[in-house]
Amino acid sequence: MTAVTVVTDLDLPEIDYNQPGFGPETYHEQLAKAREHGWLAHSPLAFVVLDQESGDFFLRARQTAFPGRQIAELFGITQGPLYEHIDANILNLTGDKHRRLRSLVGHAFTPRAADRWRPVMRDFLAQLWAGLGGATRTEFVAAIAQPYPSRTIAAVLGAPIDDAPRLYYWSNMVQRQFDIQALSTQIPDIERAALEAREYVTQLLERRKTTPGADLISTLLQAEEQGDKLSRDECVDLVLNVLAGGVDTTQSQLAQALRLFAAHPDQWRLLASQPEQYAKPAVTEVLRTEPIAPFTARIVLEDIDHRGVRFPAGTIVAVCAERANREIDGDAFDIIAARDGKLFTFGAGPHFCLGANLARAELEEALAFLSSRMPDLALDGEPVLGGVEGIYNVESLPISWTPTSRT
Repeated sequence: MTAVTVVTDLDLPEIDYNQPGFGPETYHEQLAKAREHGWLAHSPLAFVVLDQESGDFFLRARQTAFPGRQIAELFGITQGPLYEHIDANILNLTGDKHRRLRSLVGHAFTPRAADRWRPVMRDFLAQLWAGLGGATRTEFVAAIAQPYPSRTIAAVLGAPIDDAPRLYYWSNMVQRQFDIQALSTQIPDIERAALEAREYVTQLLERRKTTPGADLISTLLQAEEQGDKLSRDECVDLVLNVLAGGVDTTQSQLAQALRLFAAHPDQWRLLASQPEQYAKPAVTEVLRTEPIAPFTARIVLEDIDHRGVRFPAGTIVAVCAERANREIDGDAFDIIAARDGKLFTFGAGPHFCLGANLARAELEEALAFLSSRMPDLALDGEPVLGGVEGIYNVESLPISWTPTSRT
């Protein structure tokens, strides 16, 4: 019998996001150093998995689940509207209930379903570009990265486009249920946003019952498999999941993309030379290099032995997409390099991100549109980067480019 060592008995490198010096400027280097010691590290809340093999194992293992409820309870969220919102999140569902929901709504999130919205995405990009008024410099987050996905989500949900700023605010706040720093200081704000968003979505759903359209809510209301349909509450919860996960994440990934390309002008020129051909691999390379969800947590439901290490029930592990994505293909940013195609940015296994195809479509359309209109893209000041504990966002990205005749 092979001997196993309990994970708590291992001498592991420490990754402490609470310590001075840990942040977006240094975390790539610190994770790389930890990986030199092995496939596992320790953090204040979790054991961090640093390679593809074990990342894939824990994300797919039937003995693990997303620890949303447990993390909430660590911060004293044990009842009330925010706990109910977290409890109903599809990420926190397992077994037959989770499989049922995925089977009922899967067709609404296919690549083909996402492609239907590409013309709408292009229209929003054209409107935002026109709003720059011929300028050759801007603060990219406020000008494009923030309004673009919020308008797209409004269209996808069948909400008035004028409500996009409210949808952005709610998405940004509700998404902080996954941010341990925000849970330390902003619980009342997160709870208020969750309540407001639920009321809004409920009203939207009631309108769609009598006036269905081509939007996602109408599609979910009509979803049926062998006589089974979504309940009203299930429909509301799924729409809230899409709202919470579909704005702030895409905004952050698009801003990270422009930051990467500003640092790699040769790659930007290559993309601009044939945007229709290179937009898709460019998005994959951005997702690989700078995932805006660097860590994906799982809780162990029963004792697991893996690679000679025992993870007792109740252990929280955090799969590090930043390291796992780079394991085979390294740090080089190259949009036409042959890659193995395995990314952990959207997770893996039964909880693979429902909105991944929509997010990819939004990013592909944005990069194709912007690359042909922003020659000589460059930083026009220092970016302001957010933390890496939840969504790794870009708070400010000043950029410049040379004039172009493209409109």
